[in-house]
Amino acid sequence: MERIISYPISFVALLFFLAALIIFQPIQYICFNYIGYQAHKKSVDYLNGILLRVGHLIGNTYKFTGREQIPKGVPIIFVSNHQSLFDIACYVWYLRDFHPKFVSKKELGQGIPSVSYNLRHGGSVLIDRNDPKQAVPLISGLAQYIEKYNRSAVIFPEGTRTKTGAPKEFSTTGLKILCKYAPSAYVVPITINNSWKIVKYGFFPFGLGNRVTFAVHAPLSVKDLPFNEIMQRAEAAVVQGIKI
Repeated sequence: MERIISYPISFVALLFFLAALIIFQPIQYICFNYIGYQAHKKSVDYLNGILLRVGHLIGNTYKFTGREQIPKGVPIIFVSNHQSLFDIACYVWYLRDFHPKFVSKKELGQGIPSVSYNLRHGGSVLIDRNDPKQAVPLISGLAQYIEKYNRSAVIFPEGTRTKTGAPKEFSTTGLKILCKYAPSAYVVPITINNSWKIVKYGFFPFGLGNRVTFAVHAPLSVKDLPFNEIMQRAEAAVVQGIKI
């Protein structure tokens, strides 16, 4: 019954969603090419804030707790489970003070208005998951970038989105490179819950009435802890917070 009811509601929400992406594509272009980084970042922030408001049309609510724990004025590496593409909008909006940049798959760098443009020009990196060697210099470059400017990187060590909310095994490679080349960073684990329910039927129609939560866990200092301990503690914090 929910799926049947969702079709007309999702159709309206999808129209607004696509309209926002299309409208902000030229806005991003103008900001990036003629005004500068800060203007482009603001345009991306506002776009993702609007996308979250569109989510209200399908009954989404969002709760992002524990942000007060995140250190300021230092590089941050956010480590999280990954449940849907809507996770990205929440990260961009709620963590906008930390200038989040993403380790993303290269396929997202083409064909999606606004999203692909920001991934290509906003400081994120696009990696080929079938070519690990190609990913190393890109991720190390991102680490050096956040180290230099005290910004943040977001990495999903599961490698791909879960379709049921159940956690997948974390890969160490990407996080290890980020820690190596951003030695003054703090690793901040975050647990996402219920985002997968938005796309439980696929991209269309949307699941209705989703209570999406993000829980920030205690930060881990890269310079004060061996990597194996950072990895173990970060994964444990994320996984223990997942509610199936």
